[in-house]
Amino acid sequence: MDAVFRLLRRYPSAGRFLVVGGIGFLITMVINYGLKLFVIPQHPVTALVIGTVVATVVSYWMNKKWSFGDRGGRHTGLEMLYFVIVSAIGIGLNSAPLWLSRYAFGLEVPHVSLATQEIADFVSGPVIGTMIAMVFRYWAMARWVFVQRAEV
Repeated sequence: MDAVFRLLRRYPSAGRFLVVGGIGFLITMVINYGLKLFVIPQHPVTALVIGTVVATVVSYWMNKKWSFGDRGGRHTGLEMLYFVIVSAIGIGLNSAPLWLSRYAFGLEVPHVSLATQEIADFVSGPVIGTMIAMVFRYWAMARWVFVQRAEV
């Protein structure tokens, strides 16, 4: 645990990024399960993508103003373009494990029970997919989107 605190002290933007990610995760889950349970139950990947897109829009603003507030030397339009590209790749990375679980491994009703399907959906999308996408997004945001301002 001390290693985590040392890491967060050394890279404070990472801690703020995790808080923004937590908020984005909550937004994603509410929208994902709202759509999946009540609107489009036959399209779980679409529900996850929609939830992730909405959370991504919110996270842009929060990351720009708070997580990477001390960075960002680019023109806003170019920064937003890079953010959209990184986010689109992140959405793909986030959704890929769920797609594999459902369609490549066949973990869906009638091949498995509803409980197994839902557990596999949660573990593959919101857990594994989010972890993969989070690591990629933090690295890509710091590297290409919210770049370190040049010293004047």
